[in-house]
Amino acid sequence: MAELYDLHCHSTASDGALSPTALVQRAHQQGVTSLALTDHDTTAGLPEAKLCAMATGIKLIAGIELSTNWQNKCFHIVGLGIDPAYAPLAEATHNLQRTRLERAEKIALKLEKKRIPGAFEAVKNAAGEGMITRTHFADFLMSQNHVSSQQEAFDRYLAKGKPAYVATSWAELELAISWITGSGGVAVLAHPLRYKLTTHWMKRLLNAFKDAGGQGIEVITSRMNADEIRVAADYAARFDLAGSIGSDFHNAANQWVELGRLAPLPKNIKPVWELLD
Repeated sequence: MAELYDLHCHSTASDGALSPTALVQRAHQQGVTSLALTDHDTTAGLPEAKLCAMATGIKLIAGIELSTNWQNKCFHIVGLGIDPAYAPLAEATHNLQRTRLERAEKIALKLEKKRIPGAFEAVKNAAGEGMITRTHFADFLMSQNHVSSQQEAFDRYLAKGKPAYVATSWAELELAISWITGSGGVAVLAHPLRYKLTTHWMKRLLNAFKDAGGQGIEVITSRMNADEIRVAADYAARFDLAGSIGSDFHNAANQWVELGRLAPLPKNIKPVWELLD
């Protein structure tokens, strides 16, 4: 049977809709053979996912998706093959939970000023023990009929420059990468084309990323067209970065994003899984 990799997805430990167990089971049903659980700023879902992976025969790769700052912009770095017990990384995830809680309180206050009360308790209950993300606020706004979709929630309230946006000071890019590489993992730039950078800025970012120890870039993500794949693959080749593939799956209700439903990695790109044990 051919190997099928999906190296970017989310569970209820952050802003995914499925528990780690249900996520692994769905990946198995979709034919995925190697899955990386990469929740936002937390590794809390990994122990449960590992138990289910052992039962289903899937190879589970311990992962995380870290929010980082570079040049006053936010970028997401996926860590693959990490050791969740590595002390600097474990401490960082603890601190990041507090950062996200504080941000959630500020977002809720801004929504109250727009006569939308009750957001903080709602998102806290929805997240449970998991990380609170802006997606939780988007779901709350939908449930209260203030918007009709998650995208509208971001466009009207949660995106940069909108009424409930809260600027957040994440870890610097270099520090976040050091947590990943120090734990024995591989740092991968997530969904590079979503940042809408000019070619000049992308080159600057990738140089800084490599200098800090970054080794990979997502070449294939869900909903990428052939032209976008070519652009991402060109960056991988030009900067000698390994290529990763990942659906960024959050919710089964999104018919356009499914575990394992990904284009193949271009043959001229070194696969990131070759860097993993």
